[in-house]
Parts: sequence; structure tokens; C-alpha cells
Amino acid sequence: MGGHGARCAGPSKLGGLRPPFLLVVPSQLDGCLMGAILATMRLSFAKMHGAGNDFIVLDETRSRLGLTAAAYRFLADRRFGVGADQILTVRPAPEPGVDFAYHIHNADGGEVEQCGNGARCFARYVRDAGLTDKNVLRVWTRAGVIEPTLVADGRVRVDMGPPMFALGQVPFDVDGVRARPCGTWEQWPLAWGAAQKSARERASEPAWKSAWESVSEPAWVCVLSMGNPHAVLRVDDVETAPVALWGPLIENHPRFPRRVNAGFLQVIDRSHVRLRVYERGAGETLACGTGACAAVVAGVRAGWLDAEVDVAMRGGALTVRWDGADTPVWLTGPAVFVFRGEIDISDDLLTAP
Repeated sequence: MGGHGARCAGPSKLGGLRPPFLLVVPSQLDGCLMGAILATMRLSFAKMHGAGNDFIVLDETRSRLGLTAAAYRFLADRRFGVGADQILTVRPAPEPGVDFAYHIHNADGGEVEQCGNGARCFARYVRDAGLTDKNVLRVWTRAGVIEPTLVADGRVRVDMGPPMFALGQVPFDVDGVRARPCGTWEQWPLAWGAAQKSARERASEPAWKSAWESVSEPAWVCVLSMGNPHAVLRVDDVETAPVALWGPLIENHPRFPRRVNAGFLQVIDRSHVRLRVYERGAGETLACGTGACAAVVAGVRAGWLDAEVDVAMRGGALTVRWDGADTPVWLTGPAVFVFRGEIDISDDLLTAP
């Protein structure tokens, strides 16, 4: 049997694990009343957002929760779980010189390297939960150490580290394809190919694969890593850009063996842009911090933008600054607490892949 429940929690806790308990559910079998016992684990969590990019935050500083990919998918589900673009986990510092470890799982259950909006919420969470009294943190991520700073106006500023341009680090496969110049940088073509498939194969494939053959012109993208892979495509108008069609095609393009975040960039002037991002493993989100960083870095190298840029996204505004070369990218924006809650996760989700 399986069952889940959620309720609002009091203000005394922001995250953590409540002890497992047994829920006895009556059932009828051959006319006899029997107790069907269901083991569940109750989690406390915080719901937060950064410019509309929303997160569930879990505290594992005292003990590991041992969640599976299935459990993360359940938590992120907007109908049956809590609902979020990503789940952020706070863990103890894994090495000297850092304050915490920061782990990120996408809505599809997969763990990813970096999330800029999540980094700001992470910093706000650990301070508000009383896990630290620092305003400047050093946080371990799978992509390297980042330094979030809580600033006086309530926003959070994050040193996201320098961008990475080596295509093998993204990674991006350049075999058999040639870039075109773009400012001091280059753009790469993503071609779409028609394949011969049977009717059964077409019926069973994802929708984005079915759309593959409907796109004839290549997408010219700037390719880089902000600790996670990004492809930035300049468009005339983000509102009419084919995000729903091209987003999953770019995300799953075979030239990106680990998939990619697809950014659709509209340049308003040299210090203002509009951006939509189709995120790897999450779909289009209201905002993407690393996507904003990648878009500004691409715009600076292409000669479209100045060093400091306001990035308008559907969920709000972010500010990105990059002074070029191997200097770090600075991301500034909101980190907003929404509510606290508790949710029960049944044991079938704790053992499922």
C-alpha cells in the first residue's frame, strides 16, 4: 500500500527529519477487518523561491534522509507532492574552509551541479534557520565552491565563479561541425535530422523527438558552462520565441551528452535583456540564475552587452556582472521564504529508483 499526506508546520522548524511512524489503515479481506500497516517518513521542509524559480529546501545537517530519485520526483510533483523546480539539500561541510555542502536535485529526480537562484535561497535558509550567523558563506557544490553574500537590501549576491569555455568541460561534441564568428567568440549550429521510424516507434517516443523533424533550420547557440551546461540562443522577442518546441530539442540534442539548459535571449540594450530558460530536467522555469549568468557572459563575449546587466525573466529580475576573462560572475537577486511544511513519504518511494 502507499499513501502520502502534507500539512503546514509551525514556525519553530525550517527543515529536518521527524522520526518514522506507523499508520494503521483498516482494510476488509474475506469479511475480516485487518490492519494494513504502512511505514512512512515525515519530512519537514521549507518552500522558497528566487524570482519565481521555486524550491523545496531540506536540512540534512543532523542526519541523512536517504531519499531516492523517486522521492525527489514525488516532492517536486505539483499535484501529488509539494511542487518545485528543484529540491535543495543542506549538508555539513565536507572539507575544511567551507561552511556547508549544497546539493541540488531537479524535478525529474536527477542531481545536478549548480543552481544560481537556489544558491541565494540556500544562503537565506541557513541564516534564517539559525544554522549560521555569517553574512558571507563559502559553500561546496558539485561544480566547486561558491560564495553567497546576504546584502543589506534583503537580496543575496553570489560569486558564481568564472565561466568555463572549454567545450570538453561543458561537455559539447564538435565532431564534424564548424562554428561561425560572433564578436570575440563563436556560435555553433545545432542541426536537426529526420530519421526513418516505424509507426510504433513514433507512437512511443517523447513529444520532443516527434517534433525533431518539424524543425528545418539550425539553431545557432553560444556554448559554455557555469558549473552546469548552457546553450544561449539570441532571439528577436522572447514572448514569441519557440521555447516550447526548441527548448526540449536543444536540451536533448545529441551534441550535449549530459543534456543542456537552453536559454532564449532578447537584447533590449547594452545593460538590459529579457530571458527565458528551458532547464535541463525541469522544463521552462520562471527564472534560472545560472541561465542568466550564461546569457550575460555570452552577450559580453559576443559584443552585445556591457559588464553589468539587468536580466528580466518571467518570475522577476536578476542582476549579473562579469568583467571578462577568468573573473567570476556575480549574480544578485531575491531569495524569498514562502512557507514551512511537513509531508509524509511512504516506504515504497524510499526504495523505488
